Amino acid sequence: MKHRSRNNIIRDILDAASGGSATRTKIMYKAYLSFGQIKEYLSFLTDNGMLSHDAHTQTFQTTEKSLRLLDAYNQMHDMINAPV
Repeated sequence: MKHRSRNNIIRDILDAASGGSATRTKIMYKAYLSFGQIKEYLSFLTDNGMLSHDAHTQTFQTTEKSLRLLDAYNQMHDMINAPV
């Protein structure tokens, strides 16, 4: 796998957590991250209001803020990669 930017990793995490609640392990496998990496990113995203954490079920869910970011990121990606 090629090296990914921090933004691409965050997009992969938000994609993995969107559409319902996702466990840390599910996000880790879908985003192709190690335990140390996922721990760092989940903490960052939760602290910045991009993910909500349910301590009872130990799951993460995307917030409205992160869904807007994901939409903007995908629109920019489509514009950049659109055929001319």
